[in-house]
Amino acid sequence: MSAFSDFPLPIPLAEAVASLGFDTPTPVQAASLGALLDGRDVSARARTGSGKTVAFGLGLLARVDAGAGGVQALVLCPTRELADQVGKEIRRIGRQLPNLKVSVFCGGVPLRPHLASLVHPPQVVVGTPGRIQELIDEGALKLDGLRVAVLDEADRMLDMGFADDIAGILGQAPGSRQTLLFSATLPEAVRELGARYQRDPAWIEVADPDGEAIEQRFYEVESPRKTDAVALLLGDLAPEAALVFCNTRRDVQQLCDDLQQRGFAALALHGDLDQRERDEVLVQFANGSCRVLVGTDVAARGLDIAGLPLVLSHGLASDVDIHTHRIGRTGRAGLAGLALALVSGDERRRVIAIEDALGKAVRWERIDLSRRPARPAPPAMQTLVIDAGRQDKLRPGDVVGALTGAGGLDATAIGKIAGFPTRTYVAIARSQVQKAMDRLRTGKIKGRNFRIRKLG
Repeated sequence: MSAFSDFPLPIPLAEAVASLGFDTPTPVQAASLGALLDGRDVSARARTGSGKTVAFGLGLLARVDAGAGGVQALVLCPTRELADQVGKEIRRIGRQLPNLKVSVFCGGVPLRPHLASLVHPPQVVVGTPGRIQELIDEGALKLDGLRVAVLDEADRMLDMGFADDIAGILGQAPGSRQTLLFSATLPEAVRELGARYQRDPAWIEVADPDGEAIEQRFYEVESPRKTDAVALLLGDLAPEAALVFCNTRRDVQQLCDDLQQRGFAALALHGDLDQRERDEVLVQFANGSCRVLVGTDVAARGLDIAGLPLVLSHGLASDVDIHTHRIGRTGRAGLAGLALALVSGDERRRVIAIEDALGKAVRWERIDLSRRPARPAPPAMQTLVIDAGRQDKLRPGDVVGALTGAGGLDATAIGKIAGFPTRTYVAIARSQVQKAMDRLRTGKIKGRNFRIRKLG
């Protein structure tokens, strides 16, 4: 079994890996790091949660000169959520590199601040193809010094129609760059992408290390009764969190509304939400204020919730690759996961393709739709919004201090705190919400009074 110490990482990166407690690389890291550090192009199939971000993050940081200016590494991601996650991970593993700057550029927010920040360009840029192309078109982002380009979740970017943007972006980069392609699946379109932009890549396909940790169950349920089946399964299993996939935005909103009427703490995630609404939905799901997230495949791209115990397909995915991405949201990093699928008569043919991919028959279960679902338990947390954020120099520690001062809350009642430029979200144990609100409204945070309100 290999160890990170077996690879010739630059000293600052080796120290960062050790300080983060990394010892044994995951299979995709062990299989790809040698080629990455040798400067070879790499195409790797690695399921969500397998450690691919650390793999390509170490590879690109090994080639970055933090003492030099200009953009040296670029990571393209299909969604803002994945880009944010990748940016944070690269900053984390590169924290020993002095003067390293990592910037994340995604659509859904004004372009002007991004243009202003590029007056002093970072060494590493992470972003969505559309926004990166905008910045190039504006003349603000220059890739003439690019050393490494990474296409993360390449299959999803192609599914979402980013092929032209990818072509335009890579066309601005030197042909001598190292090009890395990471994908949960390797359909023909992704292989063609590699053939177009890579030179003699190392092809790496790692056997799914956690596949057996995901238990799949299939239920034959006709469409008019699927909402009843979802409510029964969620009531019986009572997961701390569940991600429910629908195939259309309309189905997402209808199912979410129905579940809310039945008492479930459910929220919808689809393309009709503006960026602030989307941020608030994801914050509540991630911090335990919402137990059930109902979304489309496109809306949930890059969603990374640690320890998600249950994924449920209200409508069976249209192809095997999408089904693979769905179930890959659970059973991560060796944790057990459960993936359920409701299958109507006209969807049965899709199961055959799933069985072919698995190499075995799927497990069918029966569900008694005559039963009443168990009463859903409320989520453990509720989210408070403070109308101030990073632009006001408000930090998580300031919020914790304001809540836990003399006569305040016990620190165990405070959950995740998410900071945005103009807003801060803090999860509070449901039984302590009113006390927290009173505390923040009557006291001050950093000597100032801010508007406080409940979310949802």
